Amino acid sequence: MLYPSIDKLLDKVDSKYSLVVAASKRARMLRDGSKTELKQKKSHKYVGLALEEIYEDHISYEKLQNKESLK
Repeated sequence: MLYPSIDKLLDKVDSKYSLVVAASKRARMLRDGSKTELKQKKSHKYVGLALEEIYEDHISYEKLQNKESLK
């Protein structure tokens, strides 16, 4: 069973696509040596850790809009 569940994760972000992008970018940072602030890790893989961080509000994301794409 996936922890945290997709339903609970989608409450933290605006779409499943944003979740994928945020988790993949954070997983890449973890792979490159960034440290996690999680006290009790349930996953030992980078993507799992990234999803746990999103769920526990250790990281957040900001959606940027390109002015050129709005025209």
